[in-house]
Amino acid sequence: MKNVLFTLVLFIMTAMCANSQNQKVLVVYYSWGGNTRVVAEKIKAQLGADIVEIVPETAYPTDYSECVAQARKETKENFRPAIKTKIDNLGDYDVILVGTPNWCSTIAPPEATFLMENNFEGKTVALFVTHGGGGLSRCETDMRKLAGNAKFLKSVVFAGSSVASSDDDIAKWLKEIGLK
Repeated sequence: MKNVLFTLVLFIMTAMCANSQNQKVLVVYYSWGGNTRVVAEKIKAQLGADIVEIVPETAYPTDYSECVAQARKETKENFRPAIKTKIDNLGDYDVILVGTPNWCSTIAPPEATFLMENNFEGKTVALFVTHGGGGLSRCETDMRKLAGNAKFLKSVVFAGSSVASSDDDIAKWLKEIGLK
């Protein structure tokens, strides 16, 4: 009986690993200052995933204080800026890894627009957030509202000062959520 149970457990574990490695993964991110881009590129490299940057139709100010003021106004008003980025083949992907900076305790408005404009039903979604001190805040809760009927995996957070050396933390997270 022990051998049968062991064989069954081994079979299930092997099937789960094979299944997760055969999934088509897309990394979608918005980055203002570059930190989220760095993490997205590292995830892409570790998984061999496809990657798409969310680009707003109107760029945010390059001055930090001006950008923060605009972000505060937009997040307070739930403003959703128009974005240039359109992904016609989103249906081809099994897993969508969504990257955003934490802006005013939530996801950046361009990322919110992307989530609102697309259908995530039947998709598996995981969030990665970069921040300058705000941590995860409401980012995950707000993403779940916008992405609707997706299956959600554990989120991960990276302080902006740590993204350059985040390879091991990324690998650990990808393993925890079954992608590595």
